[in-house]
Amino acid sequence: MSIELNNESGTEVDEAGIVRLGRYLLDNLYIHPEAELSIILVDVDAMEKLHIEWMDEPGPTDVLSFPMDELRPGTPGRPTPAGILGDVVLCPEVAGGQAQTAGHGLDEELLLLTTHGVLHLLGFDHAEPDEEKEMFGLQRRLLADFLGRESPKETTQ
Repeated sequence: MSIELNNESGTEVDEAGIVRLGRYLLDNLYIHPEAELSIILVDVDAMEKLHIEWMDEPGPTDVLSFPMDELRPGTPGRPTPAGILGDVVLCPEVAGGQAQTAGHGLDEELLLLTTHGVLHLLGFDHAEPDEEKEMFGLQRRLLADFLGRESPKETTQ
């Protein structure tokens, strides 16, 4: 599985954690081991330009997804074919403001946005209420499971 992360934002983030999450997501959604994913972190100006160019909406946003081979989640017996998932573009500065409002740190917000972006690459959407329920439910489950695996377990003596 190839996950390329480029941090062009100028903001220090937990890049290794984002890559670990990417691997976790692709494994748990049964994406072919030879699939490729690109994650790019950009500054506000770059994100604003992308948001205007691709979404025709003003101002920067937190995450954009650019699917390539239109891969969809597989199953344990049938992973997706090999291919290029696409690009998830994150803006740490926008994410930082959201993290502060939500009461958690930037790294946690970037993990949430990475999960959201990857699900968009795999065809999930939230335009309709039933789609939103499915996508956000899966997003919460995947992220909670990942964070549960990442955090050290308390030991009792």
